[in-house]
Amino acid sequence: MEYLLKIHIEQLPEGVYLATSEDLPGLVAQGRTVAETLEIARDVARKLLEARRERDGSVLSLARPRRR
Repeated sequence: MEYLLKIHIEQLPEGVYLATSEDLPGLVAQGRTVAETLEIARDVARKLLEARRERDGSVLSLARPRRR
């Protein structure tokens, strides 16, 4: 299942990009480009959601399912 999350990406003074999400606590990703940062953030989000699903049996409180 796919989920939609709002991800905030900002450029740090060091020149790298940082991604976080209020929709998914614990999501923090850093990359050299926006594209790389977004790719890493997607991987981190998948792992966080999977861990939540295994622990609690649900991810509904964290994210909205993507409608097709």
